[in-house]
Amino acid sequence: MERIKAIIIKEWREVFKNRFVFFTVSFLPLMITALPLVILFFTGRSEDFAGVTTADLPPQFSSLCSGLDGAECMLYFIVTQFILLFMMVPVIIPMTIASYSIVGEKTTRTLEPLLATPVSTLEILVGKGLAGVIPAVVATWVGYLLYAAGAHIIVSNPHVVNKLFDPLWMTAIFVVGPLLSLMGVSIAVMISSRVNDPRVAEQISGIFVLPVVGIFLGQTTGLILVNQEFILWMAGVLVVLDSILFYFAVQIFQRETILSRWK
Repeated sequence: MERIKAIIIKEWREVFKNRFVFFTVSFLPLMITALPLVILFFTGRSEDFAGVTTADLPPQFSSLCSGLDGAECMLYFIVTQFILLFMMVPVIIPMTIASYSIVGEKTTRTLEPLLATPVSTLEILVGKGLAGVIPAVVATWVGYLLYAAGAHIIVSNPHVVNKLFDPLWMTAIFVVGPLLSLMGVSIAVMISSRVNDPRVAEQISGIFVLPVVGIFLGQTTGLILVNQEFILWMAGVLVVLDSILFYFAVQIFQRETILSRWK
């Protein structure tokens, strides 16, 4: 653990010197938090939906509105549309950090001395992985808490605001979020192990954000219902997927090749 802790601290010292990485970690969560709050500011009053009934909403969504009338359900429908925005933060941030962590060290020629130490490949990848996962998870949780606090101030209906703390949101933010971070960092490690340009690694890694964007669009159009069952299935799939991806990340990261043949 001491070796892993030392690697994490080293990674943070090096990676956050890069302005792009610092901007991504600092401002992306703020932007994703501010966007739904601005929308809520203009649509966060129940009286604006006084004539709305549950029949005006997607039929599958009405199952999430237990105990809410039509106007409250419409407001909760707007509030919960942004749940998947917070799922993008734990994917993008660790990918950005991990991409620059490995490829950046290749570029500056500081990776070889680390690989020449007695530290095992597993310890190196766990340290580099946690260096990306921890900021992503913390940023996601802080963004969610700011969103919940802002919604409490903007939305006049307490029944709707209380829904932000139901099992759906808790599972998505505090379980699925970290699992998505692990997936993102494993993918970034595999890509970074094979490319020599941080921008290329970042661009390729960005492709893997598209499934989350697709789920978000599917939810917005009513094709996908993000409910408790969906989130639990997502968590189960991610547990299996993370295990497989991390195994392949360890296999692909060949330290002997980097030490002897990388140019």
